[in-house]
Amino acid sequence: MLGSRPIGRLLWHTCSQTTLSVGVYGIYALTNAWFVARGVGADAMAAVNLAAPVLLILGAVSTTVGAGGASLVSRRLGAGDPAGAARATGNAFAVFWLTAALITVTGLLAIEPLLTALGAEPATRGLTRDYTIVLLCGALVSTGFSSLVRAEGRLRFSTLLWVIPVLVQITLDPLLIFGLGWGVRGAALGTVGGQAVSAAMSIWFFFGQRGRPYRITRADLRPHGPTVRALIGVGAPSFLTGFGATLLAVLVNNTLSQTGGATALAAYAVCARIQTFVMMPQLGISQGLQPIVGYNAGRGLHHRILRAKTLALSATVVYGALAAGAVILGVGPLVALFLPDGDAATTTQHALRIIAIGFVAAGVTPLISAYSQSLGRPAISYTLSVGTLLVIKAPLVIALAHLGDTGVWTALTLGEIISALAAAVLLRRLRLG
Repeated sequence: MLGSRPIGRLLWHTCSQTTLSVGVYGIYALTNAWFVARGVGADAMAAVNLAAPVLLILGAVSTTVGAGGASLVSRRLGAGDPAGAARATGNAFAVFWLTAALITVTGLLAIEPLLTALGAEPATRGLTRDYTIVLLCGALVSTGFSSLVRAEGRLRFSTLLWVIPVLVQITLDPLLIFGLGWGVRGAALGTVGGQAVSAAMSIWFFFGQRGRPYRITRADLRPHGPTVRALIGVGAPSFLTGFGATLLAVLVNNTLSQTGGATALAAYAVCARIQTFVMMPQLGISQGLQPIVGYNAGRGLHHRILRAKTLALSATVVYGALAAGAVILGVGPLVALFLPDGDAATTTQHALRIIAIGFVAAGVTPLISAYSQSLGRPAISYTLSVGTLLVIKAPLVIALAHLGDTGVWTALTLGEIISALAAAVLLRRLRLG
């Protein structure tokens, strides 16, 4: 299918599956925010957002080995090398588990300095501590490696790896927050509980299911130097992107703590979750493109790769424009879902109107980065991962912070637009031959 089905229908099939997968997580981001805001309060929303970089860094690690592994797996399968695909997947699991264990131990031992670095002030420090500790304890199960499942064309199971855990999370949140009164601890436990289900499903798929194109042996779990280097070499841009998002979130949180306090932090928390939900289709398009590009690169079918890239870029920009318009028009009812009338709601509406403009361009940079990684040529991804943070986004936040909260919202929007333009320029220099 990946090498023969017409590209338009194939891309629609893969992207609809991946969008459904990540879309349900976007729904969870919104429902989780609603449960926390309504069940615990605006300070709890601020605390959850302050702890978000912990999830971002864990996501960066899993995406690093997942994207690197997926690129290797799809290209190895396209080249008729199932043993190489098995070794890539086994090494991806091993590297992630070792890194996650290190993050857990380090984070728990240095919890107080970590809270300070995250920007937790006295008003939100206790709630942030409660949430962060639970997330750190659940680090080992924080991914189901859907990208590796998707790399071999198993899109339906890849979708289930998102849908079932999210349904578990949505069920656990009201039970733990409202039913048992566990507050932000309950919200964190709901998140970890869903992640554990995803991890268990993934282990069954790779180690227990028969009839797959390759099987992972114990030997495949032992780190293999060339494979690990290839995993990290191709996947490192994903880590840098995730790590950059973590640093940017910390910078924005610390800046807002100084300029607007808990009110601005609560506004950013709501906007971030709405943006997460809105961007899910754009992420789905990027993820749906990857197995098509990787497999056809392995077979040398360049015309199919170029067609898929063009269609995917057009789709992500058109969707972004429609989403931005819808959010701007419906900003009042959207914010009212999370916050009652008051200063926090007013600030959130103002912020969301500005941030939504960036939705038009928000999908371009991650799509071009994913395209480059799928080809096994991550130079563009490295440039985008590091350059957009150090040269564009962080300097904009710092430069416009003197304008207060409005300056921060404007910096976030300009950062997306300028990054997309830079990515488009770099894409024109990438040649397949």
